[in-house]
Amino acid sequence: MEKFDFKKTEAYRASSKFQLLTLPAATYLMIDGHGDPNNEPSYQHALQTLYPVAYKLKFASKASGRDYVVPPLEGLWWAEDMDSFTISRDKSAWDWTMMLAVPDWITREDFCLALEAASASKQLPVHQKLRLDSLEEGSCVQVLHHGSYDDEAPVLERMHQFIDEQQMKLTGKHHEIYLSDPRRVAPEKLRTILRQPVADSLERKSLAKEMK
Repeated sequence: MEKFDFKKTEAYRASSKFQLLTLPAATYLMIDGHGDPNNEPSYQHALQTLYPVAYKLKFASKASGRDYVVPPLEGLWWAEDMDSFTISRDKSAWDWTMMLAVPDWITREDFCLALEAASASKQLPVHQKLRLDSLEEGSCVQVLHHGSYDDEAPVLERMHQFIDEQQMKLTGKHHEIYLSDPRRVAPEKLRTILRQPVADSLERKSLAKEMK
């Protein structure tokens, strides 16, 4: 049986150079939360709920004839004051959505059955917050960051500068894909895809209209 692997798709490939790409809608298991992921219990509760359901879905899909690899953990991040990401790094002010992608053949019925099965075999701390939802980011800029999560700020500043130079504007939420397991990999060796949805700026659109 051939096994589908998310990491072999365009969305999970990145380099140290800024890349502009357009992504289709994708389906995820999602849990929302707030606060510093290093010491906020709700963050660990989110992971302790996401993974059991993700693996129940994977094994049920394999039993029905379509196997896949559970993909890397992902996160959407935002805050009322976005300077808390690039300047103050005040993680207590951060809002987040932790996510695990699922293949497009997974249905809502599959999700409900997996959630029920996982809840029956293991206590899920925040099962009531878990949802199956779609995310359509469209045009994005992304780059591969090597190193500690705390060293992301300069990379994000350069990303925002690149976006501005391309006459685009930020839309949507900052997106991270964690290709490394921080429990097993030293901080300086972590690999993280940093992604930002973008759109043409109003100035660029106006110029395009004038040129027609």
